[in-house]
Amino acid sequence: MTTHDLTGGVGGAPRNLYGSLMGHIAATSMAVLVVIMVVQVFARYVLNASLIWAEELCRYILIWMTFLFIGIAFQKGEFVIVDVLTSAIRQPWRYVLKVLVTLPVLWFLWLMAVNGYTYASRFAIQKIPALDFIWMSLSGGATADISVFWIYVSVPVGCALLLAHMIVALLLEGRDVLFPRPAGTSEGAA
Repeated sequence: MTTHDLTGGVGGAPRNLYGSLMGHIAATSMAVLVVIMVVQVFARYVLNASLIWAEELCRYILIWMTFLFIGIAFQKGEFVIVDVLTSAIRQPWRYVLKVLVTLPVLWFLWLMAVNGYTYASRFAIQKIPALDFIWMSLSGGATADISVFWIYVSVPVGCALLLAHMIVALLLEGRDVLFPRPAGTSEGAA
């Protein structure tokens, strides 16, 4: 699949801001994950005392990272693709086939986003034990009362972001099919 980077071209400023924001979130979440795991390893093997909340908190961070950045992976062309049929077809038929194949995926992502939010809302009263334990340890007894909803809502958020990425990719590729640019023209010049 032809990919389009997140900089330049139509809507360049919002895409730059989005790409920069996602980059900062990725770097921060990975740094937090590494720090928690290093502290956990140190506590377990040097101090002989494990942090009971570390694994659960790392799991939640990884879940959010997976769903937040799946759209970026799609946009950069990092999904595995078997491109046997589409490579044998010429444009614009290749684009038509791509739209026909992508439409059910878009529908599935839409259903996951809508129903995923409904599902996550059902668990709004259930609390996250690890975060409660951390907060109780730090505050001296008060609970954080952070709902499991904030973990489950990562699925509809990620599906909605991937849906948006796929729509933008189809629109940009459709623009390239309908209005081909001369050779040597880059995305940023549009």
